[in-house]
Amino acid sequence: MAVSMTDSLLAADAQPAVTAPAEGAVLGNAWLLIALPLIGAAVLLIGGKRTDAWGHWLATALPVASFGWAVLVLLQLLGMDAHHRSVGVDVYTWFSSGDLEVGASLLIDPLSISFVLLITGVGSLIHIYSVGYMAHDERRRRFFAYLNLFVAAMLVLVLADNFVLLFLGWEGVGLASYLLIGFWQHKPSAAVAAKKAFLVNRVGDLGLLIAIMLMFSTFGTVAFSGVLGGLDGAGQGVLTAIGLLLLLGACGKSAQLPLQSWLLDAMEGPTPVSALIHAATMVTAGVYLIVRAGPIFEAAPAAQLTVAVVGAATLLAGAVIGCAKDDIKKALAGSTMSQIGYMTLAAGLGPAGYAVAIAHLITHGFFKAGLFLGAGSVMHGMNDEVDMRRYGALRRYMPVTFATFGLGYLAIIGFPLLSGWWTKEGIIEAAFGAGGLTGQLLGTAALVGAALTAFYMTRVMIMTFFGEKRWDDGVHPHESPASMTGPMVVLALGSVFLGAALVFGYRFAHFLEPAVGAPPKHHEFNLAAMLTAPSSLAALALMVGGVALAWFMYGRRPVPVTAPKGNFITVAARNELYGNQINEGLLMRPGQVVTEALVAIDTHVVNGAVNGVADSVRDGSARLRRAQTGFARTYALTMLFGAAIVVATLAVRI
Repeated sequence: MAVSMTDSLLAADAQPAVTAPAEGAVLGNAWLLIALPLIGAAVLLIGGKRTDAWGHWLATALPVASFGWAVLVLLQLLGMDAHHRSVGVDVYTWFSSGDLEVGASLLIDPLSISFVLLITGVGSLIHIYSVGYMAHDERRRRFFAYLNLFVAAMLVLVLADNFVLLFLGWEGVGLASYLLIGFWQHKPSAAVAAKKAFLVNRVGDLGLLIAIMLMFSTFGTVAFSGVLGGLDGAGQGVLTAIGLLLLLGACGKSAQLPLQSWLLDAMEGPTPVSALIHAATMVTAGVYLIVRAGPIFEAAPAAQLTVAVVGAATLLAGAVIGCAKDDIKKALAGSTMSQIGYMTLAAGLGPAGYAVAIAHLITHGFFKAGLFLGAGSVMHGMNDEVDMRRYGALRRYMPVTFATFGLGYLAIIGFPLLSGWWTKEGIIEAAFGAGGLTGQLLGTAALVGAALTAFYMTRVMIMTFFGEKRWDDGVHPHESPASMTGPMVVLALGSVFLGAALVFGYRFAHFLEPAVGAPPKHHEFNLAAMLTAPSSLAALALMVGGVALAWFMYGRRPVPVTAPKGNFITVAARNELYGNQINEGLLMRPGQVVTEALVAIDTHVVNGAVNGVADSVRDGSARLRRAQTGFARTYALTMLFGAAIVVATLAVRI
């Protein structure tokens, strides 16, 4: 029988949660996880140019220190009884107004610490990589300050114990992404991309904000425990509305349909930013929100099904886009959109998918960060060229980049026994396990996505590292420095071994149970069953087919430097399935019409009424002014006539 998150919460209520002070300095000072990178951002931004010489080292050391503290927190959690692995850390009361009291309080549990380790671990590697990548940038100190701010904001988001504090981190992530995507603001395309990401995410943020308001009006609290533990007192309609609004917020941050259009444009930022957004921070926030609010979706089946459908549609759309992009970073961005779709699909399956969704999120954080940093290494050696049609044969010039990128490639396509295989197979199995027509459709979508992933990632590998060289004579490819290749090697090792470490024996699922509940089928781990299951065999066959098709199209023939026109599907994929045009037609143009109508109403109706009153008073005053001549005889005569009229009136009445 499935053990839902709601059941877990009830069990937690039956056994009082452990308080941080009882567990000593490590858990009691968990706020340091956030404070350390936040201090780095403050020192670099306030210190200004005086920190230019050493600021990047400070900014790199502090996330590393935060990661070290997170490891200590994890060890302490593992030493506790599973039923008590939910620790509250009360820092201070943030604000209080009437019945609403919001604390700056943290929740340390298996779900939050898993995200903290990913954010600080992968984030630290990206900081180290950035030391070499941004070495010649005049504004490097400010870049590292923004990276620290990004990490700190994401940590607030995942450690918050209430939805309002989560929203603070949510908005902090949005601000940091705006600053980093538009970091090279001298490029108009970067400035436009930053504004686009900011505005599209405001749509999703509005949904999350309204959901929080509904929570408070319904439950009288915004704390996770109060909201998720009090669902029985809410109506089905309210819960469905809250779930759909939370999904809207998740779609914005995690670039899911229909709020995905900002993600590929965000590649205008420096490559380490792309790695941080796609692997450890921003796009994972939506998945975290859905899993953390899982009981709401379990109590609102319509909203939960919508989550799974949005994930399935997005994983296919992102994969199709990735198949046609020649910009290496945008091809990987389409891949991220697709892989987050897998996680969203799994999160929409309820207890059957929560653990595998988070497991895939963590393994994806490693191989996707490695792929983006590998792309940055290629750009570093190719004079910042991003067009894969101008690459080719780079494996001979960048052997370390080729090897690490190749391992990330094998992991993401689901090569057996590498990290991506363990977690993606779990998602496919869970999708089919949903049963009925819904399960068949979701599982089929996941399988088709696996085939497309193998195709577009093999295409990236071939166009970048194989074939004949296609670059200009002035370009001299070379391997990146150790500060860049070192983090890539670590991420590549994670791409190979991390999946097995998480999934083998269902260790990670057991670890997450206190936070997300147990999956419905809790049987002993069986590797042979995973290798021989029908869904696994189908995924393997489709993966081989995708690789073979890409090799046939790009490996056996020269890659033209100028992209061929292509058919309708290719053109649509290059135009990102016309997502920008659809948003423009459905949202921007109607918005302009509404704005113009409101301006007209304001100008001609509101201002017209105000100005009309003023004009009437002015004209009346001008006419009355003419009666004032300034001559005493005129006034005396007027008084005489007035008195005569009064006398005559009285005489008539008498």
